[in-house]
This record gives sequence, C-alpha cells and structure tokens, in this order.
Amino acid sequence: MKVVVVGGAGTIGRRLVPALRSRGHDVVVAGRASGDVHVDLTSHSTIEAMYREVGAVDGVVSVAAHGALDEFATLTSEALQENMRAKFFGQADLVLTGQHHCADGASFTLTSGVFADRAWPHVTGGGVISGALHSFGLSAAIELPRGMRINVVSPTMIGDSVDAFAEHFPGMRAVPMDELVGHYLHCVEGDDTGRIIRAYG
Repeated sequence: MKVVVVGGAGTIGRRLVPALRSRGHDVVVAGRASGDVHVDLTSHSTIEAMYREVGAVDGVVSVAAHGALDEFATLTSEALQENMRAKFFGQADLVLTGQHHCADGASFTLTSGVFADRAWPHVTGGGVISGALHSFGLSAAIELPRGMRINVVSPTMIGDSVDAFAEHFPGMRAVPMDELVGHYLHCVEGDDTGRIIRAYG
C-alpha cells in the first residue's frame, strides 16, 4: 500500500516509517519542514496541495502535532483555539479533505492522547483536543465514503520521550515504542474502523 505519514520525521514517525517500509509499504513522509512532501496542518491549502502531489494513497497516518501545556488560571478561549488549530482541526482536515483524494478503502489513522480520559494539571487544551478527536473519529467512521476507515491512536507518554517529558507528568506510565508502533501498523493493515486505541502502558 501507498501510505502518507504526516510527521514522519518526528519521535513516533522515525520508528513507524521504517516499520511500514519493512512490511513492503510505499511510504511518503510529509512534514512542515522536512520529508518527501511539505504540509502544514494549520494551512488547508497545503493539505490540499499534499494530496494533489501524492495522488490516491491507500493510507494516511498523522503523528505530527502536539498540544501545548497551559495554565488554567490564565487560559483563554483564544489560546485554546490556537492550541487546537493543528492538533485537532489540522488532523480533522486530513480526513475531510482526504476523503475526496484517497483511494477506495483508504484508512486514516489520527493521534490523540491520554488526557482525553485522564485529568492532569496543565493539559486542559490537550484533554479537550484529544476528546474532540475521539468524537470526530467515531462520527467519521459512519460517514466516510467508498469503504474508507478511520481509527484514533491515543498514547500516554511514549517510552522514547520519557527523558523529555517525565518531569511534566510525574508518576505517569509510559507506553513502549514497539507496542505503540504495533497499534499504528494494525490500523493501517487491519479492517477496523471507528476504534479509539488507548495505548496507556
């Protein structure tokens, strides 16, 4: 299958892309400043341009955007909207636009996060974004045309990122990267749709 990995040069992408290629898939890496094709999830025009450039792909995996930490006492609706631009609206746009460009039966795999289900300080935006992605995935699964599928992978802190993030999330269990990559592979290669895969370690 031909698969686009948006954010393929990032923490998850660096492990997922070679795993997909080792299984015989033709992988196109997309990113804002690196990769085979450029895309900015805050810009609809670049999402359209990406799909025109790569053609009718069989799978789209998004592992690109991260929600920012926030301080509830000073959080504003404007800051919340800005936080959602790439992580929620950009990923949703990959599906809304992609349904018109991708091949019959194509799959979309989006990335949310543990804070949809687990309250934690300084991640109100992350929780709202991830919860919205879960609802979007459930709705899209019954609306997508031509046999297309959608699933959402919701990781906790990732094993390969513990050194960078453990101080912000003390006591949180990490999910091993190999286990997480396996979830993405299943979403691409399997038959499931409308699943929220809670990879919470």
